[in-house]
Amino acid sequence: MSQIPLDSLDRKILDVLQADGRASNVDISAKVHLSAPQCFRRVRSLEDRGVIRSYRAQVQPESLGLGAMAYVSLNIDGGQFGRVREIEASIRDFPQILECHTVSGDYDYLLKVVARDLKSLSQFLTDQLMQVPGVDDVRSMICMEEVKAAAPLPVDLGP
Repeated sequence: MSQIPLDSLDRKILDVLQADGRASNVDISAKVHLSAPQCFRRVRSLEDRGVIRSYRAQVQPESLGLGAMAYVSLNIDGGQFGRVREIEASIRDFPQILECHTVSGDYDYLLKVVARDLKSLSQFLTDQLMQVPGVDDVRSMICMEEVKAAAPLPVDLGP
């Protein structure tokens, strides 16, 4: 996706929504000093242009019994690159995998994975992820403690 032109009001609206996705149109308009109808049109435009991808609640993993988190580096077998989209589809189907990014360097992908505990994580990696045809080298880094959670994007770093 290419960069979408945003003015200072769009950026202010994004800042408010990233801090509180449940903010009402009236609350947003008051914080960005814009009339409610104008604010509504701008939010709808940000949604329509794909700037705002979705709205969601951030759930505490431990409240769902998900006490283990890991970053997993993964390589695809060199002879399987013709199947890369199939492998990616398999990765997307695992609910334990929260994020998947193609990366440069020693590995092809970096995954963020959750599980109930370390034993469940090990079972998932061994019995499911490593069984996907074409998946080769898999290495995990267990997260010990969250220092900073997923944060809002810095809207003022753009041009």
